[in-house]
Amino acid sequence: MGGRQLLAARRLLTEALDGELPEHERVLAARSVIAELGSPDRLLELTAELASGEGDPERCARLSYRHVLGFDKLLLIDGGPRHMLRAHLWHPGRGAIGKEDIHNHRSPLASYVVRGRLAMELYAPRGDGGVEADRYQESLADESADWLLEPTGPARLHLTQVAEYTAGSTYALPAHTLHRAWCDTTEPTVTLFLETGSERRRHTDVFTAAGPHPGAVPKVPLNVDDYLAELDALAELLRSS
Repeated sequence: MGGRQLLAARRLLTEALDGELPEHERVLAARSVIAELGSPDRLLELTAELASGEGDPERCARLSYRHVLGFDKLLLIDGGPRHMLRAHLWHPGRGAIGKEDIHNHRSPLASYVVRGRLAMELYAPRGDGGVEADRYQESLADESADWLLEPTGPARLHLTQVAEYTAGSTYALPAHTLHRAWCDTTEPTVTLFLETGSERRRHTDVFTAAGPHPGAVPKVPLNVDDYLAELDALAELLRSS
């Protein structure tokens, strides 16, 4: 089931991303798709459809949660291992465990800033100098889906780029790219986030200079009512932008 915008978005994702593409081509395709889907009017219509119960709200709610980095992750379209489209709602000043973390991802990604502003830093490993950090290997628990963090020793990183992304900006990153991003404004920031690629890594790398992390961080999914309420609030926020 699905409304007009949901069906159109699924078709666009499938046509652009479901083939066998080298990673650099997949990153470029993902960036193009996210820019098209992230236009405020189109995203508003899609969000309003989903808030009315279109799609699969029960499954999407189970895969939506408050992230430890200080934003809400709302799954909009679940393409299984091929692609997942999410709305991220960043709340200024909100953050808990991991807000200082540098990390990479399991698959190539692309993001579009719908409203507000994000700051981002990119990093690369280095042998000496740079930023001292503790390195962890992050994975998902089989039964609970909590984040598991296994310490793997000290590391040093080199800051390679600092960027600012305002509304209308896009960025796309290969899976291994080390980075950190945060809301760089006092107003809520909304981004559309696309994970893509069927061959996902089993773990990610996390680097922190903020002190030791616990071995596991709970991932608490939203219930259906809360998920639909969050989508409705997101639609209202987009209408006021």
